[in-house]
Amino acid sequence: MNNALYKDIAKHLVSAEIEKREIEKVTSTMKQDLTVEEAYFVQEELVKFKLEDGRRIIGPKMGLTSQAKMQQMGVNEPIYGYVFDYMLIDDGGKVSLKDLIHPKAEAEIAFVIGEDIEGPGVTGTQVLAKTDYVLPALEIIDSRYENFNFTLPDVIADNASTSRVVFGTSLKKPELFELDVVGGVLTINGEIKDLGAGAAVLGHPANSIARLANMLARKGEKVKKGDIILTGAITGAVKLQNGDSVSAKFDGLGEVSFTVVE
Repeated sequence: MNNALYKDIAKHLVSAEIEKREIEKVTSTMKQDLTVEEAYFVQEELVKFKLEDGRRIIGPKMGLTSQAKMQQMGVNEPIYGYVFDYMLIDDGGKVSLKDLIHPKAEAEIAFVIGEDIEGPGVTGTQVLAKTDYVLPALEIIDSRYENFNFTLPDVIADNASTSRVVFGTSLKKPELFELDVVGGVLTINGEIKDLGAGAAVLGHPANSIARLANMLARKGEKVKKGDIILTGAITGAVKLQNGDSVSAKFDGLGEVSFTVVE
């Protein structure tokens, strides 16, 4: 596949996001035999478009970080995308449905990276040694594809369904916690929707960033100092409705929340 087609697919996906409209998966319409490697080339073009538009990368985000999801998609490693500055919502702020297509929320643990992490061969222990803080987060995913219907290359090309992120304001040192046993509860309108623990993310959230560093190393890139990284969902993703009050509370890490408006 040539670079012009990568750009065309990326433009198609960016337009769908801007226009808040569902599209058919690109493996049905533009490139039926799109490979995972090619999908990341498309994602790179999508990222370039956003940077050229004046957007700033906050950090990578990880997806498919549970064994169940990897088995479901038939893969043996997670995927990644990127969070941009325009995606940030203040803790306690508002998420507008009119800006999105069919959003869902999930609870995550985020890492603030204190030193560059360069693979290959990075371990979770090395990640923890180079992490300044951990904090609670809520990710709002919003696939541009109809009914969240996609293949693995489709979702990679679509920046891993990244849409909006709410970071908590409570930053804690990672050495204070056994993050694999830290529990989190996702609540909507006072009702518990799902719960989980850090171990749901590749056994430990730090392992997720280690995998990211090792994946980036294949193309000569690294996890960078200052990145704020979403390590992957510890709960399921719950569809959002107008008026929802959404919160995630984590043992020892604190709470993060937002409300949904029309």
